[in-house]
Amino acid sequence: MQEMLKPIIEIQEFDMKMIRLMRIKRERQKELKQIEDLRADLHAQVNEKKAEIEELNKQIRAHEGRISDISEKLKALEGRQSQIKKVEEFNALTQEMTSTEREKINVEQKISDLVDRKQIEEELLEKIVESLKISEASSIALEKEIQSSIQMINKEGSALKEGRDALSTTADPETLRIYERLLRNKKDRVVVPIENRACSGCHITLTAQHENIVRKGENLIFCEHCSRIHYWQEAEALEGTPVATKRRRRRAAAT
Repeated sequence: MQEMLKPIIEIQEFDMKMIRLMRIKRERQKELKQIEDLRADLHAQVNEKKAEIEELNKQIRAHEGRISDISEKLKALEGRQSQIKKVEEFNALTQEMTSTEREKINVEQKISDLVDRKQIEEELLEKIVESLKISEASSIALEKEIQSSIQMINKEGSALKEGRDALSTTADPETLRIYERLLRNKKDRVVVPIENRACSGCHITLTAQHENIVRKGENLIFCEHCSRIHYWQEAEALEGTPVATKRRRRRAAAT
């Protein structure tokens, strides 16, 4: 059984590298999305600010039209003054002219307020446009670097997949199926050694009987806590795998 696990362990190394690459790729894509979202947000702010300024222009033009109408009305009222003979009519006309003058002043004040608001919005628009220019200029190099990185990841991932597919043909189909089902669930190592009588996946202590069964290597043995497949890393059948290489490194470090 340890011999049957040998290609599975090697396949697992390919899978771990591919999972690591996919995580890096997702992070890089996230960075790219953040740059695109920032640029889109600035564009939206520019369009929104332009729309606000255009609306202010419409209001200013409408009030200016109102001023023109009031001025014509005042001119007409002034023309009637010389024709009025009675005091009561003259006083009434004077009151109407005073009211119209007051209305004109109010409209002029509204125009002044709108012009002030428009100036503030135009200054804000200018700042947003400048921020957009700076953002676009600074993000070009970063976007190219991220896209280049993603292309390299895709290339490396394709090479890993080819190696993994070739190795899969040497594995026991049923053992491979079990391994792949566990991998889909955990997205992490699922074929792990026992270390210090504990599962190196979930790190929960195992019984001596469980360890002895794994040592014999006669069947697939699963962790009763996390369902990972256990193997005995001192098994001669695993020589030549990444497991054996790591074991030799630990021995060398200890000496």
